[in-house]
Amino acid sequence: MTSFLPYGRQSVTDDDVAAVVAALRSDWLTTGPQVAAFEADLSAWAGGAGVATVCNGTAALHVAYAAAGVGPGDEVIVPPMTFVATASSAAALGARIVFADVEEETFTLDPAAVSAATTDRTKVVAAVDYAGHPADYDALRAALHGSDALLLADAAHSIGAGYRGRPVGSLADLTTFSFFPTKNMTTAEGGAVATGDPRLLTRARRFRNIGLVRERDELRWPDEGGWHQEVHDFGLNYRLPDVLCALGRSQLRRLGDFLARRAELVARYDEALADLPGVRTPGRRDWATPAWHLYPIRVLDGRRREVYDRMRAAGIGVQVNYLPVHWHPAFADLGYRRGSCPVAEAFYAQQLSLPLYPGLRDVDQERVVDALTSALRGVPVRPAA
Repeated sequence: MTSFLPYGRQSVTDDDVAAVVAALRSDWLTTGPQVAAFEADLSAWAGGAGVATVCNGTAALHVAYAAAGVGPGDEVIVPPMTFVATASSAAALGARIVFADVEEETFTLDPAAVSAATTDRTKVVAAVDYAGHPADYDALRAALHGSDALLLADAAHSIGAGYRGRPVGSLADLTTFSFFPTKNMTTAEGGAVATGDPRLLTRARRFRNIGLVRERDELRWPDEGGWHQEVHDFGLNYRLPDVLCALGRSQLRRLGDFLARRAELVARYDEALADLPGVRTPGRRDWATPAWHLYPIRVLDGRRREVYDRMRAAGIGVQVNYLPVHWHPAFADLGYRRGSCPVAEAFYAQQLSLPLYPGLRDVDQERVVDALTSALRGVPVRPAA
């Protein structure tokens, strides 16, 4: 039987299972002590920022935009080289999405493009740490000089990454994380919003909890009774339950090991592919300590589809990350056109993610390299037995 190597997968141990079982046997399945503990653990990785956990990464974005006050008439600047949720969650609040192109080397949001796109209607600029490489946050701050817009870091790929010696989570006004199984740590489904602004944190926590207000000094009718709670602004039920927070806490204890193994695999790929004709390895800046969620190579000479098909047929689960967001029919139907972000679009035509996850063995990685080499040479790639 052919073994299939996915481009990413979770790393779950007996300790993770035990943590989940203990939560299942406790008095709390949903919002309980594991939630607050997980938020505190995440805060330690995010430079001390306050944290609100949520049920998935898309919810994290929706909560962050809502906390920022995004609504009809506002503009939100987004790079096209991201998963669609970075844009669609702001559009769901009524915002107009403005796409700004990415930089050549890292394919993160280009500060010059942000400066050109910013208007007096810009409410949020959402940078994406593509593949786990932080965007240039100092340059983005400078590009927003004189604007009231908030800076959001979509850090779905980059928990544990560093920027000029500072941790992701402490670099923007709001930061969002995703804990989907292919990410650098997992809660099965899950996400979080981090911020150093207490007002934004309160708004985020309320929005993820249906908008409920329980603090006596903020209630309009504080003497109604001990059961009383009020909704002042609408929210949604985006809570992450205790049982999944228990899994997240267990995973966080190994995040350093996960990051180290990813970095080791990236170094091995870099060395193995350095002289391989027809591909380019990922770029990086010397001020960044990437988390390496993806290993995105570029396949040159218009051969990406051919190489993808050959490697998939050989049981190598390469992936393409991502279709430029403005190409999705939902945005095309709103009038967004191809050609508006040429750097991102040219990158998409070449991009291919190779398998990368902590459990990838050296021998498996060698199989990936051999399959890629054969595919580029036009030699039939034989599936592994």
